Amino acid sequence: MVNPVIRISIRLPKPLPRHLKDGQVTRLLAVIQEVRDRAMFMLMLRCGLRVQEVADLTVDAVDYPRRQIFVSQGKGNKDRVVYMSEDARLALLAYLAKRSAKGKRLFLVQKGMMKGQPLSVRGIQKRMESYARKSKLNVSCHRLRHTMATQLLNADADLATIQDLLGHGQITTTQRYCWVANLKVQRGYYKAMEVVLQRTQDRGDDEDEEEREFPDPKKLLPNEQRNFP
Repeated sequence: MVNPVIRISIRLPKPLPRHLKDGQVTRLLAVIQEVRDRAMFMLMLRCGLRVQEVADLTVDAVDYPRRQIFVSQGKGNKDRVVYMSEDARLALLAYLAKRSAKGKRLFLVQKGMMKGQPLSVRGIQKRMESYARKSKLNVSCHRLRHTMATQLLNADADLATIQDLLGHGQITTTQRYCWVANLKVQRGYYKAMEVVLQRTQDRGDDEDEEEREFPDPKKLLPNEQRNFP
């Protein structure tokens, strides 16, 4: 006989993404001294860009005065606008001040035979692998993007805002992306529970007061019942 169980496949859930803690972010940035690399990884950490989006980024896609970046044809061929924090903007300006080669793409190879050519996705990933070894952290380009999402959520940004910034097509993707270490939920619970407990206590006090002011007439003595309103 053929065992019917053999043909059954179980789809296991994908492992949840991890994020860097604040101290780990500081440790990582401390070893990234090269201005081009610091600018690249700040765009992932502060703007939530994917590694492919960083590799495809053009010089004219960045609006420095408005601190905006136009991401053209991101995942799913979707365009979106993301915003730069001040430290990300300064990192980009520091890189541009030393960027000698001309080219449409923003991030270029700086040494060797390929100097001046666009930096590839694999080239960016290899730089991150080097900094991961130096900082002794388990970190990747994707983990920087997830760190940005988690930090925003814990700073009370709503899911719809994070969804737009990350370029997620479905809010469920953002929910899965952000639920780990969701301090916002924890804070919200304790804050709301304090209100619940306070109201419960206040109501209990009020009921006790009412019972003292208006005792049950059936429990009064006959002479006391005559004086009860």
